[in-house]
Amino acid sequence: MSLSWHERLLGGLKKTSDRLTGNLVGLSAARLDDDTLDGIEEALIASDLGPATAARVRTRLADGQYERNMEELGVRLVVAEEIEKVLEPVARPLEIEAFPRPQVILVIGVNGSGKTTTIAKLAKTLVDQDYGVMLAAGDTFRAAAIGQLRTWAERIGVPIVSGAEGGDAAGIVFEAVRQATETGIDVLIVDTAGRLQNKRELMDELAKIRRVLGRLNPASPHDVVLVLDATTGQNALNQIEVFKETAGVTGLVMTKLDGTARGGVLVAAAEKFGLPIHAIGVGETADDLRGFDAHEVSRIIAGVERVRK
Repeated sequence: MSLSWHERLLGGLKKTSDRLTGNLVGLSAARLDDDTLDGIEEALIASDLGPATAARVRTRLADGQYERNMEELGVRLVVAEEIEKVLEPVARPLEIEAFPRPQVILVIGVNGSGKTTTIAKLAKTLVDQDYGVMLAAGDTFRAAAIGQLRTWAERIGVPIVSGAEGGDAAGIVFEAVRQATETGIDVLIVDTAGRLQNKRELMDELAKIRRVLGRLNPASPHDVVLVLDATTGQNALNQIEVFKETAGVTGLVMTKLDGTARGGVLVAAAEKFGLPIHAIGVGETADDLRGFDAHEVSRIIAGVERVRK
């Protein structure tokens, strides 16, 4: 029997939830004195939630409205509420509303982040919503990326514009926009190279793609979506910093929430950058990418949500 989305989320965020609740054991049942509050704050930081969220929880617990020997579940409920306050404003699905069409979505991210698979999942989601979708294989530095995207395009049943390894990415994007415009495509999703070893080279390439897009449609790209691997923890925050500088990121997708992930970084990213988080991925199939409910995710991370009957 296949698992529900809620059950997959529980599994995907299990490591994060277990880590957080494990870090709190023995702290929150004690008196809420300064030492205990310090311990709770440190436990939340160790769980990848970030110092800002941890400090907010500490401040709230210290404000005097709670029992001085509050039980652990009570602390976790407060944690859930504070996490929800952070996630609610950024839980925003990707809206397809650009006119004239197509809406151009640049997808960026380091190699190995799940970028190509995420493009396929996003395309499948949009096709299921009756949008016309085209893919552009703009990561011309890796033959494997081109081949993988072609395979996904065939599987989903959408057209793709691609070229040979080492080809001109901007030229492929130009051709894709031309074809998408002529054929009435709603959404063009563009894969891009994920090299961070040379930030200047990456910046120059993305700038060239932007110039090409601007000649055809001054409003494009309409979205620049960064794909993040949740198993990398705090390193994901560094990637946001770099790609904001080089590519003008407008939104995030968090992938690989598969039970090994350090999902607390979802909260830290929302708190630090405030960028929309369009979707989260909990598996490898085309249906494993969805928007998220901030209330549900917050309660799972804090360890107060269980399997629904």
